[in-house]
Amino acid sequence: MPKKYTPIAIAYDFDGTLAKGNIQENSFIPDLGLRKEDFWMKVQSIKKHNEMDEILAYMYLLIELAKTKKVSCKKEDIKKHGESVKYFEGVEEYFARIDDYARQKGIKLRHYIISSGTKEMIEGTSIAKNFEHIFASSFKYDHHGIAEWPALAINYTTKTQYLFRINKGIKNAWDNSNINKYTEPSKRPILFENMIYLGDGDTDIPAMKMLNYQGGTSIGIYPPNTNGAKNKADELLKNDRASYIAKADYTENSEIDTIIKAIIDQISSKAAINKYTKG
Repeated sequence: MPKKYTPIAIAYDFDGTLAKGNIQENSFIPDLGLRKEDFWMKVQSIKKHNEMDEILAYMYLLIELAKTKKVSCKKEDIKKHGESVKYFEGVEEYFARIDDYARQKGIKLRHYIISSGTKEMIEGTSIAKNFEHIFASSFKYDHHGIAEWPALAINYTTKTQYLFRINKGIKNAWDNSNINKYTEPSKRPILFENMIYLGDGDTDIPAMKMLNYQGGTSIGIYPPNTNGAKNKADELLKNDRASYIAKADYTENSEIDTIIKAIIDQISSKAAINKYTKG
């Protein structure tokens, strides 16, 4: 087995890509006494009335309703809501299997989350340990450890900057000096051409397009047994927004498993050939 491993980054959206639905819908929104449909309807109203970013609107509403309903907004309690997440088939077993396959090919996989969902809840999931870093919308907490303000809101277009952070090896959302500092592409920790992005829809399109442009790979994920989902994914492929599309099934030999292994094989072969080039 090779001693020097080629690094590959796989970045995942969370809601609708690894997990079913929005993570807040599993237990937090029900604890607030609302149906998920009513909650998101309120979010739409708030964002339109206040010319507000949708991610900021949902974060604001969670805090305000929690105060009214006397539901705990302590960090550790928000984190517990991640325990009730429902994954697509095969997700929990997928990481160890794909990491092992990559190692056999001389590849070191690094997994990341780039999500508009709630970071604290994602940190509370059973798969959080598999990620090198979780970039997701999060709260600022007061001296009692209670959420009082959005600290980070990741929306449609801001997702792209986190691909650059991964590319440059920056594992935080606050370092703007190194993210803007020029680094020769070949000297960055993870090359864009060795990056893969998995996302399920409109919020992921800017990230998919940017990564495609930079020579990386994007995979459009669609939920199984959902009317029109495959057609929507086909549009991503047709319009060059996704490099590939696959059903949200992470079991061995599934479409996702097959595509990612093929990309690993391709990068591994390229790394082997590059050893014989000049320089």
